[in-house]
Amino acid sequence: MNTPSLTRRDFLKNLGAAALLGPVAAACKTEHPAKTHFITLSFDDGFRKSSIKTAEIFEKYNLSACINVIATAHHPDFVLPDEYHDVPVGDFGLWNELQERGHEIMPHGYMHANLKEAPIERAKDLILRCLDYFSRELKGFEPQKAIFNFPYNASSPEIEAWLVEHVKAFRTGYAPINPAPHAGQTRLTCTSHGPGNIDRHLTNEIDNFLALPSGWLIYNTHGLDDEGWGPLSATVLDQLLARLTAIDTVEVIPTGRALAAL
Repeated sequence: MNTPSLTRRDFLKNLGAAALLGPVAAACKTEHPAKTHFITLSFDDGFRKSSIKTAEIFEKYNLSACINVIATAHHPDFVLPDEYHDVPVGDFGLWNELQERGHEIMPHGYMHANLKEAPIERAKDLILRCLDYFSRELKGFEPQKAIFNFPYNASSPEIEAWLVEHVKAFRTGYAPINPAPHAGQTRLTCTSHGPGNIDRHLTNEIDNFLALPSGWLIYNTHGLDDEGWGPLSATVLDQLLARLTAIDTVEVIPTGRALAAL
């Protein structure tokens, strides 16, 4: 930045504004002809402590975190899908605060159901409930600008074909490398790892990706340190961001921000 007095929070807020102001403003922010490698660390489930720490680490490097949350996980009667979700989660007060600070908050389902295994009408209903909930609770949320992140990264061709009529794009599994962000891109795939610590796996995936000529790596992680399925150490996240931001051809960017620039 050329404005030394700009705070880290203001910097991140400006990134979010650029993504919403239209193609000219967005292009000024995110189109980097020199960038060949795009990396998204896509944090799922919305664990409160991990999300706050993740945001702080990303802010240290003037980056926006990519946080995907379950619409009703903060409800007292939320039924845990498995033991890995038995962790305190944030509510939309926190999600609005983090979004105001410049981070990306996107939907990760209404109740973390496996939509690939659900009857198609049930899957559609759960997605629409999720989008409606976000529209009510997350300031400025518009489904047509959203990236829907499938729970368990589990989708089907039928539900995908229906979903693209309701959101900008969606994230599913399981291939880590996508083409670089481009107009009309609606299907994003990712890789993940667990249930144990993912430090080595993530580092290896990034090393392998950087050896390629170009592309977009989307890696689905969850909590930090001891939270959730396949946790990432906070110290390793910090070290990775320090390393990646020092490489001129790499851009670390949330999925929605990457596609909003096009």
